[in-house]
Amino acid sequence: MTIGLASRTAVSGCVLCAAGLLALAPAAAATRPGADPAPRTTDAPASLLYRPGTHVRPRAGAPEVPDLSARAWLVADADTGAVLAAHDAHRKLPPASTLKTLFALTVMPALPSGIRHRVDPEELEDIGPGSSLVGVAEYRTYRVSDLWNGVFLNSGNDAVRVLAALSGGWRTTAERMEEKARALGARDTHVKSPDGYDAPGQVSSAFDLAVFGRAGLRSPEFAEYCARAEASFPARDGGSYPIVNTNRLLTGADGVAPYRGLVGVKNGYTSHAGNTLVAAARRDGRTLVATVMNPRSGDGHAVYEEARALLDWGFDAAGRVNPVGSLDALRSAPPGGPEADAVAVSASRGGDTQGPPVWWTITGAGLLGGAGVAVYLRVRWGPVPKD
Repeated sequence: MTIGLASRTAVSGCVLCAAGLLALAPAAAATRPGADPAPRTTDAPASLLYRPGTHVRPRAGAPEVPDLSARAWLVADADTGAVLAAHDAHRKLPPASTLKTLFALTVMPALPSGIRHRVDPEELEDIGPGSSLVGVAEYRTYRVSDLWNGVFLNSGNDAVRVLAALSGGWRTTAERMEEKARALGARDTHVKSPDGYDAPGQVSSAFDLAVFGRAGLRSPEFAEYCARAEASFPARDGGSYPIVNTNRLLTGADGVAPYRGLVGVKNGYTSHAGNTLVAAARRDGRTLVATVMNPRSGDGHAVYEEARALLDWGFDAAGRVNPVGSLDALRSAPPGGPEADAVAVSASRGGDTQGPPVWWTITGAGLLGGAGVAVYLRVRWGPVPKD
């Protein structure tokens, strides 16, 4: 039997429609609310870092990824940027003083460490109640390097205030920090208070904090400050007093064993954020960076022990896991928000993605099928009369 042109056109249109809908049925099922939210081992690429749960791609003989209580965590190779494993990597959470890593990345290049500055009382106004302080005094002259010691070792919000004043002011500094974050590919971070103090709308993510930590380690000045265990800080009366880094993985204080090979980076705590930490360590020529946000175990030192577990796992898993993403993945991604970024990254690498929104994809498939039917009607009965 021979099929005429009109019939072939109609059949083609129906086939297009049916094929499109059949192809999209699995995607619709996979993206419906509540589908597969649990932690899992996955062979899918970078875009899955936007999905909830734990992601790791083990090879034969890989160690089991640690079971942590943190709301979000990530461990990556600081040299290559390869993300080895992550849990809720792009979940937006308050960062506490780990945000000071972004502050330093933004402000440090513009302020030579030898500059001396006499502190004006106005520069110390509006420090949040309960803030950590290093003891910056009004009318006292400090070197910029003193203030950075106060930021990295004592997490001093008073030192941040003065450095921000030298860098254009509080609001300007916050805006510049957001610009810096975007330039680094950190798109989850929104800055309201440059010192990391709790503020409505201020968030970051395990992914972004790892990006900041990695970028900081590439700066010799940043790396020197964040690895420093002790320093002297100028006193009000003209003398000085010792300050000790509050990162217990670095110093071994309060019963927390120091981590072998640790090179920084920054810890934080607020009542809203809980404990947060960006930790980096170097062993056998390999550097890892781990981020831990808000452990829920109830142990005040859990943030350090969970970071320890991640770093131990990362070094042990060397060569036995495939990356689940990259800290460089979003540097050149197109605008349009995190979801658009995830799709673009995965598409560029030929991997499984979250895919485009189901509603418009199905609509597109229907229109393709409808176009075929319309052609058939035109061939069979001629042009449709105009009103």
